[in-house]
Amino acid sequence: MHTLTDTCGLHPFSNLTPDVVLDALAGIGLYGDGRLMALSSYENRVYQVTLEDGLRVVAKFYRPERWSRAQILEEHAFAAELMAAEVPAVGPLALHGSTLHQHAGFAFSVSPWRGGRQPELDDFEVLEWTGRFLARIHSVGAAQPFVARPALDWHSFGTESRDWLLGHDVIPLDVQSAWRDACDQALHLIANNTGQTSAGGTFGLKDATQLRLHGDCHPGNILWTPLDEWGRGGPHFVDLDDARTGPAVQDLWMLLSGERPQRTYQLSVLLDGYEQFRSFDRRELALIEPLRTLRLIHYSAWLARRWADPIFPINFPWFGSSDYWRGQVDMLHEQIEAMAEAPLSV
Repeated sequence: MHTLTDTCGLHPFSNLTPDVVLDALAGIGLYGDGRLMALSSYENRVYQVTLEDGLRVVAKFYRPERWSRAQILEEHAFAAELMAAEVPAVGPLALHGSTLHQHAGFAFSVSPWRGGRQPELDDFEVLEWTGRFLARIHSVGAAQPFVARPALDWHSFGTESRDWLLGHDVIPLDVQSAWRDACDQALHLIANNTGQTSAGGTFGLKDATQLRLHGDCHPGNILWTPLDEWGRGGPHFVDLDDARTGPAVQDLWMLLSGERPQRTYQLSVLLDGYEQFRSFDRRELALIEPLRTLRLIHYSAWLARRWADPIFPINFPWFGSSDYWRGQVDMLHEQIEAMAEAPLSV
């Protein structure tokens, strides 16, 4: 299996000790008081750091070799555009003329700390409010394209992930053929534009308008603060690390959960808020299950590609077993059925 290691055979993040983190911040004039807390992040390493003046910042150390400098700076520029448009996104601070810094072989950025909790997505007001801000994110995202960052597409999330998994012998032999057949069937459906719209036609990824997205807009990447006496509060969006080009519905579907009636209700409320600020092409609802399927395939490849990072075996001990892959086969069959059904409608 392909691994990312340094010359000593260790993963690069094993060199990112607390002293290295604090030295990196000191190098740009931010002096910690010794309080350092690792935040939940698998792709990168993210720390809440308390400075000597009592302020808290969030230091993000990027996974080596994942994004180029140009791609990271595009993420930062997108965050700056959102904040300039008064969209509540949290972007990196410009320090010494740059948002991206280097120390001990790591690229890192520093953002202001923002508190909050996951939004209560069963609350009508919270859902509608979130929909309004997603529309504002997409209005900014549609203003110009990404140049360096990739697109969310059938090839990169689907066939490339499948081929990597099969080419690196990740899947146990007793389930490999069943997984390959189910994966091929699902990808064939997506590639052949079989997402049925509520009007009876088909609509595929290649038919959707492309714009800059948050890209990974699940509830954990939205922090909610209650309104204060001045009316301040509500959602703010964090972690644009997966920002890509893609269809608008990508930033909506991960906020839906539960049985079909519950998801229909949630989607209706989200779009009520969304369409107060921006029109939404309802044909994109046919992409929800294809996008969910691509994420399912991509997620397995993501875990496998990161397995040399010690944090992954610790946090995902069930990954790689025959039981895991049999479960993936079952979920792919469920997705094949879901893609044949009529899409959610509101």
